[in-house]
Amino acid sequence: MGGQVSTVRPFSLPMRQALKYWAAKIVLDADDFYRLAEDLRGRAFTVGALARANMVNDVYSSLGRALEQGSSFGEWKKSIADVIQASGWDRRRAELIFRTNVQSAFQAGRWKQMQAVKRARPYWRYVSVQDARTRPSHAALHGKVFHADDTFWDTFYPPNGYQCRCTVQTLSERQVEQYGYEVDAGIPGPTLVTDPRTGMETVISPFPDRGWETNQAKEAWTADLSKYPDWMRERLEQVV
Repeated sequence: MGGQVSTVRPFSLPMRQALKYWAAKIVLDADDFYRLAEDLRGRAFTVGALARANMVNDVYSSLGRALEQGSSFGEWKKSIADVIQASGWDRRRAELIFRTNVQSAFQAGRWKQMQAVKRARPYWRYVSVQDARTRPSHAALHGKVFHADDTFWDTFYPPNGYQCRCTVQTLSERQVEQYGYEVDAGIPGPTLVTDPRTGMETVISPFPDRGWETNQAKEAWTADLSKYPDWMRERLEQVV
Protein backbone atom coordinates (compact mmCIF):
# COMPACT_ATOMS: atom_id res chain seq x y z
CA MET A 1 0.00 0.00 0.00
CA GLY A 2 1.20 3.51 -0.71
CA GLY A 3 1.52 6.51 1.60
CA GLN A 4 -0.68 7.19 4.60
CA VAL A 5 -3.05 10.05 5.20
CA SER A 6 -3.13 11.32 8.77
CA THR A 7 -5.35 9.50 11.25
CA VAL A 8 -8.40 11.02 12.86
CA ARG A 9 -8.14 11.94 16.54
CA PRO A 10 -11.47 11.40 18.31
CA PHE A 11 -12.72 13.49 21.21
CA SER A 12 -10.49 16.54 20.63
CA LEU A 13 -13.47 18.90 20.43
CA PRO A 14 -17.20 18.58 21.06
CA MET A 15 -19.11 17.84 17.87
CA ARG A 16 -22.56 19.29 17.24
CA GLN A 17 -23.76 16.13 15.50
CA ALA A 18 -22.52 13.92 18.35
CA LEU A 19 -24.37 16.05 20.89
CA LYS A 20 -27.54 15.90 18.80
CA TYR A 21 -27.25 12.12 18.56
CA TRP A 22 -26.85 11.85 22.32
CA ALA A 23 -29.75 14.18 23.10
CA ALA A 24 -32.11 12.05 20.98
CA LYS A 25 -31.44 8.85 22.92
CA ILE A 26 -34.22 7.33 25.03
CA VAL A 27 -33.21 6.30 28.55
CA LEU A 28 -34.51 2.80 29.36
CA ASP A 29 -34.14 0.30 32.14
CA ALA A 30 -32.12 -2.77 31.22
CA ASP A 31 -35.17 -5.00 30.72
CA ASP A 32 -36.73 -2.66 28.13
CA PHE A 33 -33.38 -2.08 26.45
CA TYR A 34 -32.75 -5.78 25.86
CA ARG A 35 -36.28 -6.27 24.59
CA LEU A 36 -35.22 -4.23 21.55
CA ALA A 37 -33.69 -5.88 18.50
CA GLU A 38 -29.95 -5.25 18.35
CA ASP A 39 -30.17 -2.95 15.35
CA LEU A 40 -32.60 -0.66 17.22
CA ARG A 41 -30.54 -0.18 20.37
CA GLY A 42 -28.57 2.76 19.00
CA ARG A 43 -31.58 4.95 19.82
CA ALA A 44 -31.61 3.88 23.47
CA PHE A 45 -29.42 4.12 26.55
CA THR A 46 -29.18 1.95 29.64
CA VAL A 47 -26.74 0.81 32.28
CA GLY A 48 -27.35 -2.60 33.77
CA ALA A 49 -27.30 -3.54 37.47
CA LEU A 50 -27.66 -0.06 38.93
CA ALA A 51 -28.95 0.16 42.46
CA ARG A 52 -31.63 2.76 41.70
CA ALA A 53 -33.52 3.54 38.49
CA ASN A 54 -32.73 7.27 38.69
CA MET A 55 -29.03 6.42 38.50
CA VAL A 56 -29.44 5.52 34.83
CA ASN A 57 -30.61 9.08 34.18
CA ASP A 58 -27.71 10.42 36.25
CA VAL A 59 -25.16 8.49 34.18
CA TYR A 60 -26.83 9.49 30.90
CA SER A 61 -26.85 13.20 31.87
CA SER A 62 -23.23 13.07 33.05
CA LEU A 63 -22.09 11.52 29.77
CA GLY A 64 -23.93 14.24 27.85
CA ARG A 65 -22.08 16.90 29.84
CA ALA A 66 -18.79 15.10 29.25
CA LEU A 67 -19.43 15.12 25.50
CA GLU A 68 -20.32 18.80 25.53
CA GLN A 69 -17.34 19.83 27.63
CA GLY A 70 -14.81 17.41 26.13
CA SER A 71 -14.17 15.91 29.57
CA SER A 72 -11.57 13.24 30.20
CA PHE A 73 -12.45 9.93 31.79
CA GLY A 74 -10.99 11.12 35.09
CA GLU A 75 -13.09 14.28 35.07
CA TRP A 76 -16.25 12.35 34.26
CA LYS A 77 -15.54 9.77 36.95
CA LYS A 78 -15.28 12.50 39.59
CA SER A 79 -18.59 14.00 38.44
CA ILE A 80 -20.50 10.79 39.25
CA ALA A 81 -18.41 9.53 42.16
CA ASP A 82 -21.57 8.89 44.22
CA VAL A 83 -23.06 6.62 41.54
CA ILE A 84 -19.80 4.73 41.10
CA GLN A 85 -19.49 4.16 44.83
CA ALA A 86 -23.13 3.12 45.28
CA SER A 87 -22.90 0.71 42.35
CA GLY A 88 -19.59 -0.82 43.37
CA TRP A 89 -18.01 -0.23 39.96
CA ASP A 90 -14.27 -0.71 39.69
CA ARG A 91 -12.22 1.49 37.38
CA ARG A 92 -12.48 -0.97 34.52
CA ARG A 93 -16.29 -1.01 34.62
CA ALA A 94 -16.54 2.79 34.82
CA GLU A 95 -14.05 3.27 31.99
CA LEU A 96 -15.90 0.78 29.78
CA ILE A 97 -19.16 2.75 30.22
CA PHE A 98 -17.47 6.07 29.55
CA ARG A 99 -15.36 5.18 26.54
CA THR A 100 -17.94 2.99 24.82
CA ASN A 101 -20.66 5.64 24.99
CA VAL A 102 -18.42 8.57 24.10
CA GLN A 103 -16.96 6.67 21.16
CA SER A 104 -20.43 5.68 19.96
CA ALA A 105 -21.59 9.30 20.06
CA PHE A 106 -18.45 10.52 18.32
CA GLN A 107 -18.75 7.97 15.53
CA ALA A 108 -22.46 8.72 15.07
CA GLY A 109 -21.63 12.39 14.71
CA ARG A 110 -18.80 11.60 12.35
CA TRP A 111 -21.09 9.45 10.20
CA LYS A 112 -23.39 12.43 9.81
CA GLN A 113 -20.49 14.69 8.86
CA MET A 114 -19.11 12.21 6.36
CA GLN A 115 -22.48 11.84 4.69
CA ALA A 116 -22.50 15.62 4.14
CA VAL A 117 -19.22 15.49 2.17
CA LYS A 118 -19.78 12.14 0.47
CA ARG A 119 -20.02 13.60 -3.02
CA ALA A 120 -16.54 15.15 -2.79
CA ARG A 121 -15.05 12.40 -0.61
CA PRO A 122 -16.85 9.20 -1.66
CA TYR A 123 -14.43 6.67 -0.13
CA TRP A 124 -14.02 5.71 3.51
CA ARG A 125 -10.93 4.15 5.06
CA TYR A 126 -11.13 2.02 8.21
CA VAL A 127 -8.54 3.02 10.81
CA SER A 128 -7.68 0.97 13.90
CA VAL A 129 -5.19 1.91 16.60
CA GLN A 130 -2.20 -0.27 15.86
CA ASP A 131 -1.00 -1.19 19.34
CA ALA A 132 -1.05 -4.15 21.72
CA ARG A 133 -4.57 -3.34 22.92
CA THR A 134 -6.12 -3.60 19.46
CA ARG A 135 -8.18 -6.73 18.88
CA PRO A 136 -6.80 -8.80 15.96
CA SER A 137 -10.20 -8.80 14.23
CA HIS A 138 -10.17 -4.98 14.31
CA ALA A 139 -6.51 -4.72 13.31
CA ALA A 140 -7.31 -6.89 10.30
CA LEU A 141 -9.51 -4.09 8.93
CA HIS A 142 -6.92 -1.33 9.32
CA GLY A 143 -6.33 0.56 6.10
CA LYS A 144 -9.10 -1.11 4.12
CA VAL A 145 -10.96 1.29 1.81
CA PHE A 146 -14.57 0.97 0.72
CA HIS A 147 -17.02 3.21 -1.06
CA ALA A 148 -19.10 5.18 1.42
CA ASP A 149 -22.25 3.35 0.27
CA ASP A 150 -20.74 -0.12 0.38
CA THR A 151 -22.67 -2.66 2.43
CA PHE A 152 -19.47 -3.27 4.41
CA TRP A 153 -20.34 -0.27 6.59
CA ASP A 154 -23.72 -1.72 7.55
CA THR A 155 -21.81 -4.34 9.53
CA PHE A 156 -18.41 -2.84 10.28
CA TYR A 157 -18.93 0.87 10.93
CA PRO A 158 -17.25 1.48 14.33
CA PRO A 159 -17.41 1.05 17.19
CA ASN A 160 -17.22 -2.69 16.69
CA GLY A 161 -17.13 -3.70 20.35
CA TYR A 162 -16.85 -2.37 23.87
CA GLN A 163 -14.03 0.19 24.14
CA CYS A 164 -13.35 -0.10 20.42
CA ARG A 165 -11.10 2.80 19.37
CA CYS A 166 -11.46 2.37 15.62
CA THR A 167 -12.57 5.24 13.41
CA VAL A 168 -13.05 6.12 9.74
CA GLN A 169 -11.39 8.58 7.35
CA THR A 170 -12.95 10.11 4.27
CA LEU A 171 -11.00 10.11 1.00
CA SER A 172 -11.41 11.83 -2.31
CA GLU A 173 -10.98 10.00 -5.61
CA ARG A 174 -7.67 11.81 -6.03
CA GLN A 175 -6.37 10.63 -2.63
CA VAL A 176 -7.26 7.03 -3.39
CA GLU A 177 -5.21 7.28 -6.58
CA GLN A 178 -2.40 9.28 -4.96
CA TYR A 179 -1.82 6.79 -2.13
CA GLY A 180 -2.43 3.73 -4.24
CA TYR A 181 -5.29 2.43 -2.12
CA GLU A 182 -7.19 -0.61 -3.35
CA VAL A 183 -10.95 -0.23 -3.02
CA ASP A 184 -12.58 -3.33 -1.54
CA ALA A 185 -16.24 -4.31 -1.60
CA GLY A 186 -18.47 -6.34 0.68
CA ILE A 187 -17.43 -8.45 3.66
CA PRO A 188 -13.65 -8.97 3.66
CA GLY A 189 -12.18 -12.43 3.64
CA PRO A 190 -9.34 -13.84 5.79
CA THR A 191 -6.61 -11.26 6.36
CA LEU A 192 -2.99 -11.61 7.50
CA VAL A 193 -2.39 -9.68 10.75
CA THR A 194 0.91 -9.06 12.54
CA ASP A 195 0.81 -9.10 16.37
CA PRO A 196 2.57 -5.86 17.47
CA ARG A 197 3.77 -7.54 20.67
CA THR A 198 5.32 -10.67 19.19
CA GLY A 199 5.70 -9.94 15.49
CA MET A 200 3.91 -13.21 14.73
CA GLU A 201 1.54 -13.32 11.78
CA THR A 202 -1.95 -14.78 12.00
CA VAL A 203 -4.75 -15.15 9.48
CA ILE A 204 -7.91 -13.50 10.84
CA SER A 205 -11.44 -13.42 9.47
CA PRO A 206 -12.55 -9.90 10.46
CA PHE A 207 -15.87 -9.52 12.25
CA PRO A 208 -17.28 -7.18 14.89
CA ASP A 209 -17.60 -8.33 18.47
CA ARG A 210 -20.82 -10.15 19.30
CA GLY A 211 -23.73 -7.74 19.55
CA TRP A 212 -21.97 -5.01 17.52
CA GLU A 213 -22.74 -6.26 14.01
CA THR A 214 -24.95 -3.29 13.06
CA ASN A 215 -24.34 0.31 12.06
CA GLN A 216 -25.95 2.11 14.99
CA ALA A 217 -24.91 5.50 13.63
CA LYS A 218 -26.79 4.94 10.39
CA GLU A 219 -29.82 3.65 12.26
CA ALA A 220 -29.82 6.69 14.53
CA TRP A 221 -29.88 9.18 11.66
CA THR A 222 -32.08 7.34 9.16
CA ALA A 223 -34.35 5.32 11.41
CA ASP A 224 -37.71 4.13 10.18
CA LEU A 225 -39.71 4.68 13.35
CA SER A 226 -42.36 2.19 12.22
CA LYS A 227 -39.88 -0.59 13.07
CA TYR A 228 -39.91 0.31 16.76
CA PRO A 229 -42.41 -1.07 19.27
CA ASP A 230 -45.29 1.28 20.05
CA TRP A 231 -44.10 2.01 23.59
CA MET A 232 -40.77 3.34 22.28
CA ARG A 233 -41.94 4.91 19.02
CA GLU A 234 -44.15 7.36 20.91
CA ARG A 235 -41.16 8.55 22.95
CA LEU A 236 -38.90 8.77 19.90
CA GLU A 237 -41.42 10.92 18.04
CA GLN A 238 -41.11 13.47 20.83
CA VAL A 239 -37.32 13.83 20.49
CA VAL A 240 -36.59 13.18 16.82
